[in-house]
Amino acid sequence: MRVLGVDPGLTRCGIGVVDGGRNRHISCVAVGVVRTPPGDELPMRLKAVADAVEQWMDAHQPEVVAIERVFSQHNVRSVMGTAQASGVVALAAARRGLPVAFHTPSEVKAAISGSGRADKRQVTLMVTKVLGLSEAPRPADAADALALAVCHLWRAPMTSRLAAAEAKAAELAKAHRQRLRDARRSSAGRGDPTR
Repeated sequence: MRVLGVDPGLTRCGIGVVDGGRNRHISCVAVGVVRTPPGDELPMRLKAVADAVEQWMDAHQPEVVAIERVFSQHNVRSVMGTAQASGVVALAAARRGLPVAFHTPSEVKAAISGSGRADKRQVTLMVTKVLGLSEAPRPADAADALALAVCHLWRAPMTSRLAAAEAKAAELAKAHRQRLRDARRSSAGRGDPTR
């Protein structure tokens, strides 16, 4: 499976492509950062992010897009920009019919380092090690994008099994409710012979 990981942002938007195979074997295909000038108008910055992400999608043909879920921070302005960048990435994926998965920062940190409280240095170190890179991806946004892709690759099988189990449980519950309704109708139709 090929995953495009995106660490959304307006000033720096990290992008990484990772291939995953059997036995958790993974490899880095490409990594980079989309930068937009803070002085530009918001629509132009969002367009620049969207254009770059679409170019990456065209060039690398991912099967799924993993985006960091916007998490509340102290700086509302920063959260808004991150959410808007996340939205244009999700839209670009939807236009291509690509599934989109959102992962929280703590999920990504736990998947890549074993701790949901890992700092950026630890995440970068583990991404470098796990992907067998000769040097650490810079800046941290690039490493975070790769971490998102790796997180998705490692979590996707479990998530799929959970979804299948939930669907099967819902199907069994529906069948059980139908049997109960049928049994009630059947007993109501027979009436009470003691009356």
